[in-house]
Amino acid sequence: MYKKIDAAADYIRKHYDGKIDIAIVLGSGLGPIASEIETPIELNYTDIPYFPAPTLEGHDGKLIVGKISNKTVIAMKGRFHYYEGHDIETVCLGIRVFQRLGIKKLVLTNACGGIRDDLTPGTIMLIKDHIGLFCPSPLRGPNLDEFGLRFTDMTEVYSREARALAYKVASKSGIEIKEGIYSYFPGPMFETPAEILAYRALGADVVGMSTVPEAIVARHGGMTVLGISLITNRAAGLGNAELSHTEVIETASKAERNLVAFVKEIIREWE
Repeated sequence: MYKKIDAAADYIRKHYDGKIDIAIVLGSGLGPIASEIETPIELNYTDIPYFPAPTLEGHDGKLIVGKISNKTVIAMKGRFHYYEGHDIETVCLGIRVFQRLGIKKLVLTNACGGIRDDLTPGTIMLIKDHIGLFCPSPLRGPNLDEFGLRFTDMTEVYSREARALAYKVASKSGIEIKEGIYSYFPGPMFETPAEILAYRALGADVVGMSTVPEAIVARHGGMTVLGISLITNRAAGLGNAELSHTEVIETASKAERNLVAFVKEIIREWE
């Protein structure tokens, strides 16, 4: 694993060797945030050692370095999913590379299904915690001692301080946001109505197929994590329409303006 992390980090440093303030992972349909990056340096995943090419619509497969507001950011325009057939280490490789590059702040975004009644399509939700019972542990196997402890506390995976900043930004910008618990499902099939009822009973507010393994690895490596979910559909059995990835992309596109403005201002204010 060290070989993969170091090879990818070395490749990125050949193209940009300066300090990077914040890393961002862009979920399905949220790629337009990358268009806000000024003076971008674009690296294709297929050129970065050990980075797989995404197979999903809405995930372009580019790593972009540049400026948003007054900060230098690096954005993954497309992530690696477990359901694409990758092992869990590969799913989290980008996060390990960010850590190797010395980045301490991470914004994880995703598109997900709303379970709680007030989490309707188009809603922006901050993740305060997650339920990852069906997520293979990305920390399984030999511990990467250079990054973190063998047994990592998961009491505060998603930073309270970062969420407080996000609320401040939302209030100042007039953007309505909610807060809730994200639950992980391995996919690629959507959940059944019975599974959604079970998740609801466990305390889940939304459900999706990403974010949790990345957040665990980020926490292991000492990163400050802000999780932002865009609700793009009602979860299975809670709406009238059949679930589809097309709906996810279309709803994300409609909510793009608010989400882009929100993330840009968070980056501006995050010291």
